[in-house]
Amino acid sequence: MPDLLPLITSDRLYLRLALPDDVAAIINYYSENKTYLTPFHPRWFDSFFTETFWQKQVNQNIKEFRKDRALKLFIFPRLNPETIIGNVDFVRGSAQFCFLGYNLAEVEQGKGYMTEALQSTIPYIFQNLNLHRVMANYMPHNQRSGKLLKRLGFIEEGYAKNYLLVNGKMEDHILTSLTNPHWKVI
Repeated sequence: MPDLLPLITSDRLYLRLALPDDVAAIINYYSENKTYLTPFHPRWFDSFFTETFWQKQVNQNIKEFRKDRALKLFIFPRLNPETIIGNVDFVRGSAQFCFLGYNLAEVEQGKGYMTEALQSTIPYIFQNLNLHRVMANYMPHNQRSGKLLKRLGFIEEGYAKNYLLVNGKMEDHILTSLTNPHWKVI
């Protein structure tokens, strides 16, 4: 992997890996959105909201990117590039695929930011990282997420009972994926 970290841009957004100077903004984002994100998130562990945890996590995320294991990007609005409004995570599997996870600040919902963020990052995943497939799953009651994935061209592949532990409870998920039409063995 190259030493340079990716900076993906769209009309209104910057998407990039966090740096140590971003830790306060990360903690602020999750603290402000904890109540909103809790129904969609694994249980919060005690150290999640600490500077110590995020300093280590930021460094780990950069290492994972350099080892070609994951791309964990935070979303920054161009008009306020010090503020984090969400994130998108692509975690790579050994079969040339990755799992996509994402979240967005409650006050930024319905503005098209996540559509824009994913329309900018998925081509990067396919072209620069040469992944064959992106898989994304959502809880059946989260129709906003389902509509987002459909709008982006994800295909529904199945229904998994008790699939993921979310906020202390096993939740069903609808399984979707998007494949790279230009993928090639390298």
